[in-house]
Amino acid sequence: MGQPEQRAEGAGPFITRLTWHLPGGGMEVWESRMARRRGALVVRSPGATQSRQVRADAVAVGRLRRLNAIAAVAFVVGGALFAAGAAVALFGSGDATECASIYFAGGLFFNTGGYVSLLQAINAPRHDAVGTGRLTTRGWRWWSYEPMRVDWLSTAVLFVGTLVFAVNLLDSFMRGLSVQQVDRLIWVPDVVGCVLFLVSGHLGFVEICHGRPCLRPRGLGWWIVAVNQLGSVLFMVSALAAYTRPATGSLISADIANWGTLTGALCFWMAGVLQLYEHP
Repeated sequence: MGQPEQRAEGAGPFITRLTWHLPGGGMEVWESRMARRRGALVVRSPGATQSRQVRADAVAVGRLRRLNAIAAVAFVVGGALFAAGAAVALFGSGDATECASIYFAGGLFFNTGGYVSLLQAINAPRHDAVGTGRLTTRGWRWWSYEPMRVDWLSTAVLFVGTLVFAVNLLDSFMRGLSVQQVDRLIWVPDVVGCVLFLVSGHLGFVEICHGRPCLRPRGLGWWIVAVNQLGSVLFMVSALAAYTRPATGSLISADIANWGTLTGALCFWMAGVLQLYEHP
């Protein structure tokens, strides 16, 4: 029996889609995002004219559903709290401690969503044997190191970004800081966290578009990545506007900083809502 013909797609060292043309006319297609979010593999049996999706086993499906729900709810709540903090700054009391407290609570939910997203990648069903037409489930793991997998790298960078934001949010409770200390302890972690979010979003596009620019308005996964990336861009705009000028001790633009945070947070809230529907 001949060997299956394999075609790999992706970008650089990352493989995001594998297509096997099996002897006899069958076909199997593994896609990174579909496997880790939907727990599915595309299969076309020999002689068949249409492909079908084959789900992983019940253990993997239940696992993916639970992890997806936890991550999605965490981002929905975290986004709502960040939006509330920005709204207080714009339209409410404007009290710095009150805003910092709301942001910090939202940051805890972002930490949770980031780590659970990483767990989704770590514990996603794998395609181990060509020709079986199925995905296999490995034992549960709380951590792994797989930087050559784009899904792992994207979610790991996202999680680290949420941790860097936590440093920024904790430091924002400090009072009596000089301008230089504000920029070093609060502004720099804010910018670094935004950069990590943008890198994570870029890797998300690499995964779902297989290394090429793409527009997929009918794809739920594409919309989730796109809305999250828009939120990351708005967070970066907010961070840049929040730089404190050493000469004057004032922000570049408090209004832009607050509006950027508000609209960016709403993007993450919306992406969390959409993510609730991306499951097996």
